[in-house]
Order: sequence, then structure tokens, then C-alpha cells
Amino acid sequence: MRALIVKQAYIPVLLEDLINKKYAMVDLASSHGITDDSEILDSAEILITNGEAIVGRDLIDRYKNLKLIANFGVGYDGIDASYAASKGIFVTNTPGVLTDDVADLGVGLLLALSRNIVKADHFVKDGSWQTQGMGTFPWTKKVSGSKVGIVGMGRIGSAIAKRLSAFDVTIGYCNQKPVNSADYKYFSSLIDLAEFCDFLIVCVPGVKANNHLIDEKVLKALGPQGYLINISRGSVVDEQYLTKALSNEEIKGAALDVFEHEPHVSEILRSFENVILTPHMASATHETRKAMGQLVFDNIEAFLQGKELITPVPECNKLK
Repeated sequence: MRALIVKQAYIPVLLEDLINKKYAMVDLASSHGITDDSEILDSAEILITNGEAIVGRDLIDRYKNLKLIANFGVGYDGIDASYAASKGIFVTNTPGVLTDDVADLGVGLLLALSRNIVKADHFVKDGSWQTQGMGTFPWTKKVSGSKVGIVGMGRIGSAIAKRLSAFDVTIGYCNQKPVNSADYKYFSSLIDLAEFCDFLIVCVPGVKANNHLIDEKVLKALGPQGYLINISRGSVVDEQYLTKALSNEEIKGAALDVFEHEPHVSEILRSFENVILTPHMASATHETRKAMGQLVFDNIEAFLQGKELITPVPECNKLK
């Protein structure tokens, strides 16, 4: 079976190997999917991208025979899925398989932030403990018995709540509507949730409606003893105001795995000792990236064999 597939952005070698064994794939990742080759533009049926790349109308329109955009990642806010669907083009992503990893990192960032683990590591490694003596490292924030607010009680938010329940914390959440299966305190107001909690964990998708959802009002409601953890999308947090809030000590600290202009992170944000920064690595384990790659491949196989797609995005639900 042969099909022309265009690789528009980075995907793991293991996924490339799966595809190349059976199909013809053109690698345009280094040029961001842009080509003037009319043969490729006229015959490519499938475009493979990732959660950080941009696939807008202009790029979609370049491909005359495009039928599927397969996204390596659960977040697909860089893809104009509605426009693709209007042209009869399917879009798939990789939900579910990365839930545990993202939830694990979210809890890990909360613990590292509250107990100041990164700074403590430096304190020992740079010799400060030896020179300054016992009892000189600052006291930290207790997690057990604290209040945690979760913004978005979907797969990842629910997985985080499940993990944190073992720490005997009080969990509140803000969602479009209450989740019947969630035995936690529901807040219809994000401001009220921020005022309630010690730690605010952001787990919502990076859709336009969520752009700068965590803004000045939310951060001020979180307050000078509150911590922000973002494992969703950088666009969900007003990064410029977050930087101001940290500078003015309006919040206690932050842990961020995602940023507004990845991979660029401002120098001032990188300078805060009460901020932990990780390079969009929440799903980056060997096991999960392998599962994500397999799901991308399985969606491609299903499409080319005329079978039902495994994980089409909601915008494509009406397509057949």
C-alpha cells in the first residue's frame, strides 16, 4: 500500500520508522511544511504535524489533495481544525495515552514548587549546606492538608485530582459544568476558585476561548501565598502579567511546563528563584511517546483502509 505523506513538523524516529516501512513520506519539517514542489502539493494526502506547530488556512490550501491531518499530541490549537473540516479534511490527535504522564508531572511540579526542591538541590550541590550549616535552608510550604484548585476537570484534571487525594488535600475545580463523577468542590467562578486554593493547576485546552484565561484578576485572586502550575498551553496564561505578578510578589511562585512563545522564554521569567520551568516535557517519557506514535500511525492506517478514525477531533465529527 502506498500513500504520499508529508511530515510537516518534528515526530519521533519510532513513528517515522513505522510510516516508512509501508508508505512514502516526504520530510519537510526543517522548512515548516512549506514547499513549492507541485507534485507534492498536488498529490499529498496526509500531513503529519505536532502540538506545537502551526497548520493554518494558508498551509492547508497549498495541498490540493489533502484528506487527513494527523497530529502528534493531544493539543491541536495550532491547527485550524474548523477550516480543515469545512474542506472535508479530517484531523486526529492523541488523547488518553498521555494523561498519566501529564498528571504525574503536574503533581511533581506542585511538590517541587511547594518544597523548594530545585533550590534545595542547588543548595547542597554548590556547597552552601556545608558552609552555612544545618537549619539555614528556608522552610517550605506543606502540601498535605492544603487546598488545590484544578482548572478543567477533564482526563488530565481528573487524574491529577485522583493523585492528590492521596495527599489528603481539599480539591476544588472550575469547569464548564459540574462533573457528576467528581467528588470535589465545584466552582462556577474561576476567581472564586483562585481565592479558595493554595495551588492552582491549569489543565484546560489551548482553544481561543481559553486565551489568557489566567489573567490579572485570577492571579490577584490567587494572592501572595498562592502558587500557579501550568501544564496545559502557554496561551492560557497571560505570561506578561504573570511576570509582573511574580515581580510584585502578588503570588508566591509558579511552575510552568508551557509558554506563550515556545521555545522562547523571557530572561526575567528565567531569573526568578521561586519559579520552576520545564521544556514542554509533560508527555515526554519513552512509554508515552511510543504510544502516541502508535496512535498516530493507527489513525493513518484506519483512514487509508477506509475504517473509522480512532481519535478524530470534535470539529470533524460531522465528516464521514
